[in-house]
Amino acid sequence: MVWPFSSPASRPAVGLALQGGGAHGAYTWGVLDALLEAGRFRFDAISGTSAGAMNALALADGWMRGGAEGAREALAAFWRAVGTQLPFEQWLVGTTESPGLAPGLRALMHWTRLFSPYQLNPLGLNPLRDVLAAQIDFERLRRRAAPRLFIAATHAGTGRLRLFANEELSVNAALASACLPTLHQAVMIDGEPYWDGGYSANPALFPLLRSGTADLLVVALSPLDHGSVPVTAEDIRTRALEFSFNAGFLREATLLAEASAEARRSRFAFGRLERRLRALRTHLIDAHDDLGALSSETKLIAHLPFLERLRDLGRARAQRWLAEHGAKVGHACSVDLAARFAPPGGAA
Repeated sequence: MVWPFSSPASRPAVGLALQGGGAHGAYTWGVLDALLEAGRFRFDAISGTSAGAMNALALADGWMRGGAEGAREALAAFWRAVGTQLPFEQWLVGTTESPGLAPGLRALMHWTRLFSPYQLNPLGLNPLRDVLAAQIDFERLRRRAAPRLFIAATHAGTGRLRLFANEELSVNAALASACLPTLHQAVMIDGEPYWDGGYSANPALFPLLRSGTADLLVVALSPLDHGSVPVTAEDIRTRALEFSFNAGFLREATLLAEASAEARRSRFAFGRLERRLRALRTHLIDAHDDLGALSSETKLIAHLPFLERLRDLGRARAQRWLAEHGAKVGHACSVDLAARFAPPGGAA
């Protein structure tokens, strides 16, 4: 049922921050599908990294074409295209609920540790390029009426964050945000090389604050707690990579929460940024309970039945969040980011 506001403009504006996570980004597809179906909010600004960037682009493009229903259709079309690009059936073991890579594909992935993509894929082929070109109208997203987008990539020469705003969006900008350097050659834009945005921001939060967002909703795919300490070489490498992809987000979320708390304690708010920090309301939909038990290799499984399973889990999670916290949007925080993400004893 669509929330009975008189018009989209009268609904609370929410800034979305969408994490990356490879195929796990289909979980965010489900979250967004449920939020759009409910029709309770509008999304004026979206920050996304890697798979989160793909969701941001599809949502914004569909919204421009047909509002909430257009956004739902665009998200579904994008992920179905991704899920049918490769014949994954012959490369998988296990079940749709808990799939794994077949030994042959694992052996193939092992070569990515020994040879670079410049050796294994000298032509720089990437099936995602064709999907993006077919599914996303980047010219439409560069118009002033489009939702504000902040697509994160990492400069491969300096490690610095590069945010591509609407006027800079292109297929290459999207590919840069999702460029894992062990699998793909660096994406060149204006003569500069870029890797996956997760190395520098997963996703960036402060641009949403500067855009005027009062309600910030983070859709987080990374586990909040990994539990046991890894002991095998492979598991240690995997955990270290997951930490590196989440470190920037943890620091920024903690800093944002502490800056907001400090602004509220102040008796005066002279600057625009301080006023926005005082007014900021934070929200979180996390996938920990649903995705925490999945192995890291499932992030590579872009197989439609698995993607649709993740979508269904994301939809159910968003529906629970709406029932519990949806009414707080526009009025109060539903999560304390500092309590959730700051290190014990406060920030370093």
